[in-house]
Amino acid sequence: MTNSTRDIKSLDLHGIESALSDLGQPAFRVRQVVRWLYGRGVAGFDEMTDLPGALRVELAARYSLGRPTLSAKEVSADGTRKYLWELHDGTTVESVGIPAGDRLTVCFSTQAGCGMGCTFCATGQSGLTRNLTPGEIADQVLGVAADMAARVSNAVAMGQGEPFANYEPTLAALRFMNSPDGMGIGARHLTVSTCGLLPGIRRFSAEPEQFTLAVSLHSAVQATRDAMMPGLKGYPLGQLREALAMYGVRTGRRPTLEYALVANTNDSDAELAALVTFCRGLLCHVNLIPVNPVEGSGARRPDDSRVKAFEMALASTNVECSVRTERGADISAACGQLRQRHLA
Repeated sequence: MTNSTRDIKSLDLHGIESALSDLGQPAFRVRQVVRWLYGRGVAGFDEMTDLPGALRVELAARYSLGRPTLSAKEVSADGTRKYLWELHDGTTVESVGIPAGDRLTVCFSTQAGCGMGCTFCATGQSGLTRNLTPGEIADQVLGVAADMAARVSNAVAMGQGEPFANYEPTLAALRFMNSPDGMGIGARHLTVSTCGLLPGIRRFSAEPEQFTLAVSLHSAVQATRDAMMPGLKGYPLGQLREALAMYGVRTGRRPTLEYALVANTNDSDAELAALVTFCRGLLCHVNLIPVNPVEGSGARRPDDSRVKAFEMALASTNVECSVRTERGADISAACGQLRQRHLA
């Protein structure tokens, strides 16, 4: 095997275990390698100084060890930073670092681009380029932490891509982030945001870790949701609600329902009534997101009075609700604004 054929960071934990077993290594070497890859983010096998020299040479002969290159960085007036990473094949992805006091949240991508085609989201305008590997996902979080010289307290798969359309690499990356040998981020501080792919939600419900689930709902009226999120036309809202209820029963966790409020699209009284009906009796938290401007989408923010009406109506029916605080909009780093960019 040559260095160009397999990046060791394309492997999940089981793959690393198999690789080291094939080399006749004891099980404890796995933790050492994971610590170097995802705890310290080394650039080469020669930096893994607690491994035998012969093993480092053998690993370098069998595998490459890639890291993304920082191609561009923008800093918002509120301290948010947006990063453009170039991967080994020239593909680019964006991620965002959001500081708040002593906390740092990283919004990372799971795919380069996105194939879901949501009308109000910049990422989907260019379509899907490809899935990311576990290392390409996790390295975004490592890179932001290094640039901001801070420990990551929360990480959210809310960047480019649909995480459940790249399920195994996304879960592998989350496990490296969660591992005490990796980044040591608590499972409840790791969030996956899905458009609502039902097989992924059902599978996620059975995972042993207490990762957090967020679902992009955006409308509880089927025709409106289909128009806003054309990639989900095969997923009826009734089945989505059943999957969310099952998630709550299996995990005891409260999923977040993300609702991007778009003027004259999903902010009417009828839409509000449908949302209240959908949420009534369901273990959930609704996150209202006044839509962020995206060139070419035509989506506009509703008046503040409409946002308040949604907030009050949900609260009056005992549905937990919050309004997302906008961060990084001046550098197009807010929700829905990340793009699949290409280097000149």
